[in-house]
Amino acid sequence: MSKSLFSIAFGVGTQNRQGAWLEVFYAQPLLNPSAELVAAVAPILGYSEGNQAITFTTAQAAQLAEAVKGIDAVQGKLLTRLAESHKPLVATLLAEDAQLTSTPEAYLKLHLLSHRLVKPHGVSLAGIFPLLPNVAWTSQGAIDLSELAELQLEARLRGELLEVFSVDKFPKMTDYVVPAGVRIADAARLRLGAYVGEGTTVMHEGFINFNAGTEGPGMIEGRVSAGVFVGKGSDLGGGCSTMGTLSGGGNIVIKVGEGCLIGANAGIGIPLGDRNTVESGLYVTAGTKVALLDEHNNLVKVVKARELAGQTDLLFRRNSETGAVECKTHKSAIELNEALHAHN
Repeated sequence: MSKSLFSIAFGVGTQNRQGAWLEVFYAQPLLNPSAELVAAVAPILGYSEGNQAITFTTAQAAQLAEAVKGIDAVQGKLLTRLAESHKPLVATLLAEDAQLTSTPEAYLKLHLLSHRLVKPHGVSLAGIFPLLPNVAWTSQGAIDLSELAELQLEARLRGELLEVFSVDKFPKMTDYVVPAGVRIADAARLRLGAYVGEGTTVMHEGFINFNAGTEGPGMIEGRVSAGVFVGKGSDLGGGCSTMGTLSGGGNIVIKVGEGCLIGANAGIGIPLGDRNTVESGLYVTAGTKVALLDEHNNLVKVVKARELAGQTDLLFRRNSETGAVECKTHKSAIELNEALHAHN
């Protein structure tokens, strides 16, 4: 058995009446756990190799707590609490970052993102959607949709209200983790699997999807869709205010540079360099034809927006008379042309 794992986590979750997992809560997921920890828990769980989600009993939780308390005090305390659980327990061990094969594995990787242990597109989420059941997220937790009507009736008969907050594959991030140093005006607008960096403020209309986010500091007032990461430093981020839509998807990562402003009802489909501005209402996709203007508003050339990806100090706007998308820069036309040639 290999003693080197990509990740391990001990969780408590919800199953439907057929024993299928609906969701899993991992309080303390680990990335690259120590070989000593893996060696201590493997015999108790019956783990040998590969990526596995292994259910375990409260008695085994107590054994695990005793086995790891001298190796990892945090995990030891967690397992001691899990030994008191009245809900099903699962240990998920990932030998490698491979395609997902179970619901507990999918939830572990979403936790790794929201716990800031990996960044968006820093972990494989291939095959995630079929493994996430569409469930009712209610005041009594996750409920299988086929069981919801009966439970609603039972609640009414007890004089209670079973409130349904959403019906979705993804739960609210804040029901699983609240990262340090953030402000979130409406928690329902952040899905589990969002990466919310320290110093980030998400306003009431802001939305961050799974496998997306911001490294912070910054303010999110619009939609950050899957595949978008507002980073900092070499990742091009920090201090970015977004009021429009940042769209990614697939294996595309849209990075947004430092000091950018994406106006209300605007959006991008290309990475932005530092200090870029996209005016309100303008959506810039990779194939958008953009008229490059010099400092005197004279046309230099027309290019596709992808040729401007990652460049600094750009203003994207729409000409109110012609409707053409234009781009201005504080650099001279010669410098801009040189940058374009270097980029190509």
